[in-house]
Amino acid sequence: MSSFNELKPMIHRNKLLGMWAAGKLQLTGADADAYSDAMVMQTIGPEPFDVAKKIRADFEAAGVVQSDEEILAVMNDLMLQAMKQTGARQGNAGDAAAVMLARKLTS
Repeated sequence: MSSFNELKPMIHRNKLLGMWAAGKLQLTGADADAYSDAMVMQTIGPEPFDVAKKIRADFEAAGVVQSDEEILAVMNDLMLQAMKQTGARQGNAGDAAAVMLARKLTS
């Protein structure tokens, strides 16, 4: 099981990602905050959570055109940003997230 410090960059990334996706879904204010908070809560929940699939499904339901590659590129960029903002060291959550993203791209 990962420690909270190892999860911090992913939690922060998913908050930023939720705000980005909320903007694409034309959610603003409290609705955008609630959407991004839900991303965070699902990240730390007891069940495995695939944030890329969630965003893909929400985008498709709303008619938002965004390729999987574009979503994954944003996820990767935001993970790097989150790692810098949380002071995460490379070799921890960032490497694991990069591997997960690469697997999603190739599957």
